[in-house]
Amino acid sequence: MSRESILNAIKQNQPELSPLPTEVDFCFEDINPVEKFKQVLEFIGGKLHAVSNYAEAKEYLDSVMPPAGQWITAVPEFQDHAAFVEPGDPHLLENVDVAIIKGHFGVAENGAVWVTEELMGARALPFITQHLVILLNKNNVVPLMQQAYQLIADKEYGYAAFIAGPSKTADIEQSLVIGAHGPRSLTVILTD
Repeated sequence: MSRESILNAIKQNQPELSPLPTEVDFCFEDINPVEKFKQVLEFIGGKLHAVSNYAEAKEYLDSVMPPAGQWITAVPEFQDHAAFVEPGDPHLLENVDVAIIKGHFGVAENGAVWVTEELMGARALPFITQHLVILLNKNNVVPLMQQAYQLIADKEYGYAAFIAGPSKTADIEQSLVIGAHGPRSLTVILTD
């Protein structure tokens, strides 16, 4: 049987399309989204720290991040603390130690943070840095992915990602390797 005949057979045997339900609510648990977000984030290897303002966030980062090395930010309020990322050649980001960006919202269900390209500064930045820091407003945590998809459904994004935890892979001789394909650590700083 040829490839074309297989593809034609598949096309001719498609089920009829059904409309999606208009109102479905999977939020059946009465949870504290921020507390659940923290539990899941820490379970997958991330860290969460709450602060009142950016000054406290900077003080905290100074105490936990490597002092030497290249710090880059896409957050204008952190330009006094890290170099502001400029659009350009992503190869210039190859030696970034700490990247500081903002996130739109977090998802308690899986500890992920939704980040669009304009908050990344450069598409490669959140994935090429050694340590990723995401600033997130504590009021912007939703319980489930269902609510997350409702928030992003009607918006246009050139590029965006749900980022959850540091990079992990266990496909190398079944040994867990942290940071092989992305940041070695992820810290989410909750702000008021």
